[in-house]
Amino acid sequence: MYEYIKGIITENTPTHVTLETGGIGYIVNISLNTFESLQNCTGEVKLLLHEVIREDTWTLYGFFTAKERELFRLLIGVSGVGPGTACLILSSISPADLQNTITSGDHTRLKSVKGIGAKTAQRIIVDLKDKVKPSDGISDSQPLPSVAANEVYEEALAALTALGFARPQSQKVLRRIFDADPAVKVETAIKQALSMM
Repeated sequence: MYEYIKGIITENTPTHVTLETGGIGYIVNISLNTFESLQNCTGEVKLLLHEVIREDTWTLYGFFTAKERELFRLLIGVSGVGPGTACLILSSISPADLQNTITSGDHTRLKSVKGIGAKTAQRIIVDLKDKVKPSDGISDSQPLPSVAANEVYEEALAALTALGFARPQSQKVLRRIFDADPAVKVETAIKQALSMM
């Protein structure tokens, strides 16, 4: 089991990064929260890892904070929640909000995440309520630097399609978001879109 990886980011998207270390580029799946945290990082970065090995695939998941990785591991321990769904949950809800959602028993908030039905939301809360403490409200993420609106739109669209949403539906939702706020940041646009799908 790999604990962490240190290297230079050669590609950074809202769903994955390519991290080069020792002359090898590793594709590491990330959540939107980790993507936000990496925006202001320069030079070598360190990501905590969780690896998933299956018959036909070997996948790395990377996390900027130990808290996010801990929540990811708790989520995939719940029956019916795989790594992709756990990553989608952590992209839709910040780690601090997720802790509060679970401890308060807010299954409606969990159901707003694509692929999470009522039964799965209730199972997550029942299984994890005693394992998760309420958040202290301190945010792990840092703000994104400003970028051109069309770049933000394209990046948000690419992230939504990578997460499995249909391109036309994603475009329609993103147009509404950008009409309301042309200066919206990429992670905000994606989070709003996820809640509107």
